Amino acid sequence: MDRDHLIDLFSEFGPISLRKMFSGFGISADGVNFAMALRAGLIFRVDELTIPRYDAEGAKPFQYDTRNKTVVVNSYRHLPERLYDDPEELAVWAREAVGAAKRAAARKSARKTAGKRRPAKVTPAGVKPKPAAKKAVIRKKAAAKVSAGKTSKPKRAAK
Repeated sequence: MDRDHLIDLFSEFGPISLRKMFSGFGISADGVNFAMALRAGLIFRVDELTIPRYDAEGAKPFQYDTRNKTVVVNSYRHLPERLYDDPEELAVWAREAVGAAKRAAARKSARKTAGKRRPAKVTPAGVKPKPAAKKAVIRKKAAAKVSAGKTSKPKRAAK
C-alpha cells in the first residue's frame, strides 16, 4: 500500500502519521503507534479487550519468519479484509487499536516506575544506612589516606 492509499483509507478515522518501517509503514495517531501497513496488509494493535473481536472475524496474529524460526506477535492482528472497503467501520477498529496501544504504553510506563520506587532500608535502630556508592567513596578516601601515610588516628608525641 502506498502513502496516499493509506491516507484515503483512514480518512474517516482522522489524521494519521506514517513512518517508513520494514517493508511498509508504521501508523500512529495521538502519539502512539497503533498499526502497521506491510506487504501482508494492515495489522492493528490489540489487547485483551479487543482480541475477541478479531477472533470472531478469524483474524490471525501477526507473524514473521527469521532464519531460525517463525515469530508470532500476539499483540498485533491482521485487519479483516472486509474493512478495506468500509472506511467508517475501519475507523471504529482503528480507534480501538489506538486505545489498545495507549493501554499497553500505560502498563509499560507503570512497570518502569514501579521498579524505581524501592522503599528506603532502615536499620533496627531506625537509622538509614549510607548507599553503597557512598560507602565505596568513603573506603577509597580512607585507603588513599593510609597509602599517603595519613591515618585518622593521631600519632603519639615522641618523648
